[in-house]
Amino acid sequence: MPILRLGLDAITTTALAGDSAKETLMRLHFQTKPQRAVVPASSGGSGPGSATQRSRGRKRRRTGAAAAVAAVVLLAGCTATDQEPGTQTEGAASSPAAEQALEQGSNEGVSIPDIVAGVEPSVVTIFTGRGGLGSGVIYSADGLILTNEHVVRGVDEVEVGFADGKREAGTVVAEDPVTDLALVQVERTGLPAAEFEPSLPRVGELAVVIGSPLGFANTATAGIISGLHREIPGSASNSQSLVDLIQTDAPISPGNSGGAVVNSEGKVIGISEAYIPPQAGAVALGFAIPAAIAMEVAEQLREDGSAEHAFMGLGPAAITPQIAEQLGLPDTQGALVLSVVDGGPAAEAGLEPGDVIVGLGGEEIQTPEDLLAALRAHAPGDKVEVEISRGSEASQLTVTLADRPSAE
Repeated sequence: MPILRLGLDAITTTALAGDSAKETLMRLHFQTKPQRAVVPASSGGSGPGSATQRSRGRKRRRTGAAAAVAAVVLLAGCTATDQEPGTQTEGAASSPAAEQALEQGSNEGVSIPDIVAGVEPSVVTIFTGRGGLGSGVIYSADGLILTNEHVVRGVDEVEVGFADGKREAGTVVAEDPVTDLALVQVERTGLPAAEFEPSLPRVGELAVVIGSPLGFANTATAGIISGLHREIPGSASNSQSLVDLIQTDAPISPGNSGGAVVNSEGKVIGISEAYIPPQAGAVALGFAIPAAIAMEVAEQLREDGSAEHAFMGLGPAAITPQIAEQLGLPDTQGALVLSVVDGGPAAEAGLEPGDVIVGLGGEEIQTPEDLLAALRAHAPGDKVEVEISRGSEASQLTVTLADRPSAE
């Protein structure tokens, strides 16, 4: 596999987000193993599908804060407590954002308590052992539970706590690390499956988050939809899932991962995924996987245990100022090709380590996250035009995308 060799300082800056406040990177803290919570409690899919968020040709917006300061992103699952979690404690957020959402809902004749009462039976707590836990959503009445892959990563058997207080043994039957989704099967039928809304919400609409933050089962928080098509800068070096997300100011905390984000009609519009904690300077910044992506991947996992994802066969990296200087690049825009898989789609098309990808399929590529998000709109077998810069020359190559190898 051809690999681009860079100086140690440049690699360190890329991997750890560097010390410069100008970096557009966020260092991820994956909570895949039980650990003492440090955040205050207040705090590839592809294929056709009907996902509105996969529209081609749109330009992705940058969050201004990401361009100014590096922050810490936490996946909102698998926390641990010294006490027995999962007690049927009900709660609602009292933050200004939540109160504003409640007031807005009241003005529109929407009853937040009715929404919560309708959805709560469809949201579960997932216990992974050793004190670890997350949340999940009942996907089908025959015992299929949808959750985040990082919640159940590394375990085959879990325990599922339901809103009625009962617990059932569960088996992890399928996982998709690319979208951070997984399915858990329990031997219980007649369950109240959640209703999903595949179309994207509008910014400003009501958002209610239901899950088990820090083990407090059936906790509801409320806010609004703050943004769409969000990408977490710098996440591509650690995860492929933190792209094309829904942003909400409804509080999301450790243990919420895999839980439901619902609209004013009580339909699931997203699966809670991650948040930026207050110690990073954030105020109510939470993210969810859109329902359309969750449904599409869940159906594929349900059918044969795997999900299809377009595969280019290269390792992308962010272009830091240090890398740009070392390689003689004019700026930090684009996704740097660090490595190319021998015999893979990128290699066959002629891409080489050191190339900078600036466009794919008509989409502008400014970061590695842009590249991952653009690939989400394509299926294996698609031919896409890839715009690159190689040294001082610009060129366009045609890449025939493949299906992601199972080992990836």
